Amino acid sequence: MVDDDRETREMLQMLLETEGFEVKLAANGLRLISTLHVDRPDAILLDVMMSWIDGFELCRAIKRNPGFRDIPVFFISGRTGPEDVRRGLDCGAADYFAKPIDARRLLSRLREATGG
Repeated sequence: MVDDDRETREMLQMLLETEGFEVKLAANGLRLISTLHVDRPDAILLDVMMSWIDGFELCRAIKRNPGFRDIPVFFISGRTGPEDVRRGLDCGAADYFAKPIDARRLLSRLREATGG
């Protein structure tokens, strides 16, 4: 889970761990990139608006890397316009969730993508 908002990270961590997912948190894309080789996730939840690199660029970078392109990326963002959703899906995301998040839909999509 990559989001620069601590409250969002902690809320999603609690939701996902309650449902049996193991969750690793990162405050920005740089922290994610630095850990991908060491601790490869089954899925990545990604905010759009972050420091250092925005979520769209980070998703493109992940999808360009042959070692990581198969990891499903899910956007979770306050940016809810149709153009934002299109950009997220165009850069390779498996799905795009607007805040506030539909928790049942998110859990369903994560289970579907990770086989969990």
